[in-house]
Amino acid sequence: MIAVVKETATPDQLDHFVKWIEGRGFKTNVSQGDNETIVGIIGDTTQIDPFLLESMDIIERVQRVSEPFKKANRKFHPEDTIVDCGHGVKIGGGNFQVIAGPCSVEGENLLEIARAVKASGATLLRGGAYKPRTSPYSYQGMGEKGLDLLADAAGELDMPIVTEVMDPRDVQFFLDKGIDVMQIGARNAQNFPLLREVGKTQVPILLKRGLSETIDELLMGAEYIMSEGNPSVILCERGIRTFETRTRNTFDVNAIPVLHHLSHLPVVGDPSHATGYTRYVRSAAYAATAAGADGLEIEVHDNPSEAWSDGAQALTPTQFDDAMRRIRLIREAVTAPVGEAK
Repeated sequence: MIAVVKETATPDQLDHFVKWIEGRGFKTNVSQGDNETIVGIIGDTTQIDPFLLESMDIIERVQRVSEPFKKANRKFHPEDTIVDCGHGVKIGGGNFQVIAGPCSVEGENLLEIARAVKASGATLLRGGAYKPRTSPYSYQGMGEKGLDLLADAAGELDMPIVTEVMDPRDVQFFLDKGIDVMQIGARNAQNFPLLREVGKTQVPILLKRGLSETIDELLMGAEYIMSEGNPSVILCERGIRTFETRTRNTFDVNAIPVLHHLSHLPVVGDPSHATGYTRYVRSAAYAATAAGADGLEIEVHDNPSEAWSDGAQALTPTQFDDAMRRIRLIREAVTAPVGEAK
């Protein structure tokens, strides 16, 4: 349930109303926008008489919300959330960012890749130090040494780090290492103990859509994180598993505008995992940009044929540079006021 507060309400009246609601066993989520203030009421709101609330001096109107996700719901928070990733990089609310780097950290070549992607316009550095692999015999990542290499590269280039955490027991370790954005991969999208653990931090979380997740299930994953107190969630559409076998996954471009309609959280597209083949990555990236994504996550490697993981879907620095040029043109077109795009 949401209660829209009248413009004439004073801060003291709003505070009194929130305490009154919470005193009856409900949780609240207050969203103060430029035009109106909304109080989200979370719990079994069938026990609340909406007519009673509307009779109060400070309440303009009351609306029931049927979706199970409350904190991630745009009805509770009409304005776009802007997530601060550190190093002056913000995503959402018109701030478009590109996350780029190798699938896995392999060694000193990380720094050269990082320099190249930053020169082309990437603003966040990605790289996996711990890798969830289908086969237990596949390369699993460099572990702590990989995190240290990421930190060194990010420190030199003043870029936030995006890297995947897989185990609730490692969350504090990642915090101690100064990781700027913790990524929850597709295989852990419904690892609820992990979602709750990262929710106890205040570090931005890049939450990828699960292999066969619905959009509502993705939003409920975000709800797990936000319910623990962390509002800084970035949603990521990375393709879903369908009957199609010509690509690694099926890139659900529809999800980008749908998520923007349902949620205030930033939405990123991952064309690398979605397609699985270098030849398709750029086209999917352009589609995600045109669909209104707040950012992209793209794998880049200096020598994809020698990459330790996912080389088949990595762009070379030259290919990435060309893609960034075209992405900027698309962004200019889709963000220009009507009638001004050239």
